[in-house]
Amino acid sequence: MLARKCPQIALLIDTATDWGRRIIRGVARYAQQQGGWDLWLEQRCQHAPGRLPPGWRGDGIIARVADRSLARHLTASRAIVVNVSAARIPGVDFPTATADLRVAARLAVEHLLDQGFRNFGYFAPLGLSYVEVHYESFAQTLAEAGRSCSLLAAHRRAGPNATWRKRQKDLQQWLKSLPKPVAILTWTSERGREVLNACHELGFLVPEQVAVLGGDEDVLLCETCNPPLSGVALTSERIGYEAAALLDRLLKGARPPVAPILIKPTRVVVRQSTNTLAIHDRNLAQAIGFIRSHAAEPIQVSDILRAVPMSRSSLERRFQQTLERSPAEEIRRVHLERAKQLLADTNMPVPDVADASGFQSREYLACAFKRATKMTPREYRARVRGR
Repeated sequence: MLARKCPQIALLIDTATDWGRRIIRGVARYAQQQGGWDLWLEQRCQHAPGRLPPGWRGDGIIARVADRSLARHLTASRAIVVNVSAARIPGVDFPTATADLRVAARLAVEHLLDQGFRNFGYFAPLGLSYVEVHYESFAQTLAEAGRSCSLLAAHRRAGPNATWRKRQKDLQQWLKSLPKPVAILTWTSERGREVLNACHELGFLVPEQVAVLGGDEDVLLCETCNPPLSGVALTSERIGYEAAALLDRLLKGARPPVAPILIKPTRVVVRQSTNTLAIHDRNLAQAIGFIRSHAAEPIQVSDILRAVPMSRSSLERRFQQTLERSPAEEIRRVHLERAKQLLADTNMPVPDVADASGFQSREYLACAFKRATKMTPREYRARVRGR
């Protein structure tokens, strides 16, 4: 019996970033489920243009197509190509599976508003189509909430030390001009580190005066920041998995999709850089803090009133004025966020997650989850983990 011929697939994706490595893991998981693909992969940094090895004659390619030169190179290979970059290059139209950057920006706004911030900034290298989509969605979502956003455009590349110093000088001048407290979204974790460095140089407290949120979630970069940097998890393994599934369908003769397949991010990974309450109303801040410190317990509004010296009518009014939701809605939201975190970061069975996140039963958790996310807890866990 002849051995089954495995598809020959090339991966032109950087291995230097958490984003790239997670995409590769997602591709590998799909390939294993199909019985194995022969994957060609080289270590490469984010900005090094990927190229196929001379003489390579494979079946398909999954690549981060961010420039016209690479697009021409891949077209000349005559293999089927699936793109995982959100970049839009005029005249280049490879089938694509990538992150939904509009949803990512909305998640960032929701998180920062939930922390009580009312002043906002955005720091990123503009001039790139996908960055502009991210920024415009951030600004638009803030506008819908009655808020505005200050913008500082960064240089595209780090360059020599002089460029770093110039960028830091620009950052520091911008930060000094912003009303405090302020929350800043950056395009990447790398840019978030630059903002944190500028804050340290100026003596600004993070997150009390300046909260910083990365537009992605590179675990290594985020966890080695001082303080650790919060980030939007772009569900990159799921992108890799869906890109591989799309390539598999195309290899079997399916028609390319008309529009990109957009993978929605599901959560913000909260670390110290945004873990604060920017609320001047002391009693309200105490009430919100009480809810969040009891995220694992089935508390009710009456428990808040026993802990905070406020009447129920005053508590309800202040919640609506500041967070635009009731105390009961905030309790449910905090419990749900706790459940999401446990589903994403632990292997706890769903009934244990329900108990550890303030829900009194697996059924109650499932109902709340379905209403809020249109997914069951198990589906959410699979989506976050790229399965």
